[in-house]
Amino acid sequence: MAGLLLLCAAAVLLLAPGGTIPPPEDAARMARFVLHNCDWGALATLSAQEGLRGQPFANIFSLSDGPPGPSSGSGVPYLYLTDMEISVQDLEINSNASLTVSLAQTPYCKKHRYDPQNPLCAHIIFCGSIVKVNDSEADLAKKALFSRHPEMESWPKDHNWFFAKFNITNIWVLDYFGGLKIVTPEEYYSVKP
Repeated sequence: MAGLLLLCAAAVLLLAPGGTIPPPEDAARMARFVLHNCDWGALATLSAQEGLRGQPFANIFSLSDGPPGPSSGSGVPYLYLTDMEISVQDLEINSNASLTVSLAQTPYCKKHRYDPQNPLCAHIIFCGSIVKVNDSEADLAKKALFSRHPEMESWPKDHNWFFAKFNITNIWVLDYFGGLKIVTPEEYYSVKP
């Protein structure tokens, strides 16, 4: 019976496209792993729109921390944005935001029959702000985003797209029972996914 339990535990740790999922006691690595294996996230802003001003407003955005593959992620969530987008208009008033990414968008949770709300279907909540990348970082952002989202290259040029990043100040990890784990940005950036 113990052998079967060990075999089941090992099977739970496998995630086909991105390698092996980190153990729950390694929250910083889990945060990097989940972000690197997700292609989009829910970005929440404080609305600046008439009738919603000051209310939370969540929207889906494509993102990337680097090209697909193990150990190729920077940990920085990059986005491709336009001022025409409603959430970006919110960010122009208040750049603070939160970003949630979840393994529910990968095959992992379905394979293990985990509901997206099950803590074993890990999700990460980042808090911080959205900032435009400078010229020296633009090539890195472009490579990260266009390698995962090639359609972006053909988006209308007259929309004045720009590269931005999520400047992380706080990180919460929910990947096991017992509540959220807090990871500092320093811990997060010091590990590989």
